[in-house]
Amino acid sequence: MQDEDVLAEFRASKALLEGHFLLSSGRHSAHYLQCARVLADPMRAGRLAEALASRIPRDLRRDIAKVVSPAMGGVIIGHEMGRALGVEAVFVERPEGTFELRRGFTIEPGEKVLMVEDVVTTGLSSREAIRAIEAAGGEVIAAAALVDRSAGSVDLGIPFFPLIAINFPTYAADELPDDLAATEAVKPGSRVKP
Repeated sequence: MQDEDVLAEFRASKALLEGHFLLSSGRHSAHYLQCARVLADPMRAGRLAEALASRIPRDLRRDIAKVVSPAMGGVIIGHEMGRALGVEAVFVERPEGTFELRRGFTIEPGEKVLMVEDVVTTGLSSREAIRAIEAAGGEVIAAAALVDRSAGSVDLGIPFFPLIAINFPTYAADELPDDLAATEAVKPGSRVKP
């Protein structure tokens, strides 16, 4: 699947939004990718996961024993990546503000894990999820995401495989361009800032 094919999937599902958005990273943007919308169609989610799985080198794919994703945004793509790779998919969640395994999910000591996100902007959620996986005994050998919004700058300390890099500009609250500063930001994501 080429970049234009991936963007076509986002456009077809009306998942590419324009306006003034406050991202979970705390930065502002005139564009937002609502991955939940693109993943709402199970057939589309499956196609995207297959394409994402194919970006991971074969020798690395062979070593993956489990997929772990952060809730909420990573749950669907994580599940579909588990299907594409033929391994179990579980998720970590933040009941008290810090990611942890719940719902009877476990990771065996030393189990090789692929951490899967929907969108990576700063890598904050990804690094938090990786720490939780490691605390549970897993060895995170790679990360994958549908979208890399970091402009190639994210460093997760492990190999990172995005399906597509989309580099819409993001801004700190004190550096907003006039058109964004003139409108109120909408927070479409699910993470609440403390």
